[in-house]
Amino acid sequence: MPNQANLTIRPVGWNDFDDLRETYFHLYEERAAGEPIGIPLFDELPALSNEVDWFQGHFRKALEGEEIFLVAERDGRAVGSCTIGRIGPASEVSHVGVLGIVVNQAHRGSGVGTALLERGLAEARKKFEIVYLSVFSINEGAQRLYRRFGFTVCGHVPRVVKRGGRYLDEERMVLDFSRSPAGSGANP
Repeated sequence: MPNQANLTIRPVGWNDFDDLRETYFHLYEERAAGEPIGIPLFDELPALSNEVDWFQGHFRKALEGEEIFLVAERDGRAVGSCTIGRIGPASEVSHVGVLGIVVNQAHRGSGVGTALLERGLAEARKKFEIVYLSVFSINEGAQRLYRRFGFTVCGHVPRVVKRGGRYLDEERMVLDFSRSPAGSGANP
């Protein structure tokens, strides 16, 4: 059973920036060490100003109610985040949310991702009809987690990322709330 001790899932706050930036920047160290991180990265570490712009944009959308932006807090620090936002401005695809989730390396496997997903999807149910995500084909642990919450594979993109000399495929997964019971979730 995952360790949920001292874990709080809450809306993002402006003071979470440093913790979330640290988690994201650490992914570059993980990649350099050859670890199989689960998201595509830029060739080089982005400038701090770019990260401020990214955070500010998502923070603003969350304040305006256009996006779900949650953090997992443990021992006073943000150790993970979950965003579920619209593809773009009000349009014919406004009913679709795109999920992104990142967990600090030291807290992976401790229930942070499960807790973020559970709360994020509960809120998404009120805002979206469909949520989709992309996950590397080799990230079987994340795929198992997403399946527990009702996501199904709806597509496969070969060689979507070239990391070093190695290509990584991607699975597209979708959760259609009209086909998923409201109580489905973190049951193994």
